[in-house]
This record gives sequence, structure tokens and C-alpha cells, in this order.
Amino acid sequence: MTDHDKEERALAHWGQRLSQALQILDLKVDQPLIRRLADESARTAGPSAGPISAFIVGYAAALAVSSGHVDSPAAVSSAVDTALKLCEDGTAGGPDTKGWAGTAQ
Repeated sequence: MTDHDKEERALAHWGQRLSQALQILDLKVDQPLIRRLADESARTAGPSAGPISAFIVGYAAALAVSSGHVDSPAAVSSAVDTALKLCEDGTAGGPDTKGWAGTAQ
């Protein structure tokens, strides 16, 4: 088993333990997608942007799901897509830039 495989298994186990501890029993995390978001955010705005982006995307997805308009996978996908588009513009683009009004969750 490679170090990468060990890390993947440990991360999956940690995610399962954390979701159970938080009593989110049906949560399925798309770890590669969230890691991509964290990596792209960190490249765009610095190392701390990765975890902050993951948190904000999770929060946005939770709000969308709680509104009843979308299921969890779709909410996460939409929020991640929005965040990754923001990463494409670097730190110069954003919600206040023309064309971002329709990206709200």
C-alpha cells in the first residue's frame, strides 16, 4: 500500500468519524472535488484560502439544501462550481464583478 493510499483511507475514515460525530449520518463527501477546490483556492489566494473556501462552500450548500430547492450533491456541485469560477479570475474577480449576480445559492 502506498502512502497516497494510506492517506486516502485515513481521510475517508476521518470524514466518516466526523460526520457521525456531527450526526450527519447520510453524508457522502466527494473528497476529490473538495480537495480540488481547496487546492485551487490555495493557489489563487494563499494557503489558508483552501480550508476557508471548503467551509464557505459547505455552508452555502447547506443553506441551499435547507431551503428545499436542491439536494445535497447538486448544492455542493453548484457551490464548488461557483468557487472554482471565482478562482479562474484570481483575487481580482468576485461577486461584485459584472455577471456574478446569478451565482447565489
